[in-house]
Amino acid sequence: MITLHTDGSLSVRDDGRGTDTRVDEHGQVVKKPVMATKDLRFFDLPEAERLPDGHPRRGMSVVAALSEWLIHTNRRLNGSWSRRYERGIPVTDLEPVEPDGTTGTCVHFLPDKALTSRWSVTAKDLARWSEHWPELTVRLDDHRDGAE
Repeated sequence: MITLHTDGSLSVRDDGRGTDTRVDEHGQVVKKPVMATKDLRFFDLPEAERLPDGHPRRGMSVVAALSEWLIHTNRRLNGSWSRRYERGIPVTDLEPVEPDGTTGTCVHFLPDKALTSRWSVTAKDLARWSEHWPELTVRLDDHRDGAE
């Protein structure tokens, strides 16, 4: 689900398993700060997988860095939490979120004004981009005034 909010922010939510966690050597679940960690799988490697449009993947940290703020909410079977970032820097700790019986990830962000002054997301853009992933069902919910 992609939601275009009235304040110019966007949220992208899925119903997957949630952002991956791991168990450390003490048996504790480690919740990775993925929005503030350069994903080395996608940086500076010529063999790195490319997106369907041919552009290189850069990892979720780029979205956080190019956003005025970003809230990452993660719901997994073994716990749910949220964290806020401002310009890619975590400004809150991982905060527990009340379980609601669902799993998945929600990334809600406000793109930097320098980006949105030159470009604005349209429903048509999102529909065109989602065609690159035919296995996904994309639902758009546009709450903006005068939305197309």
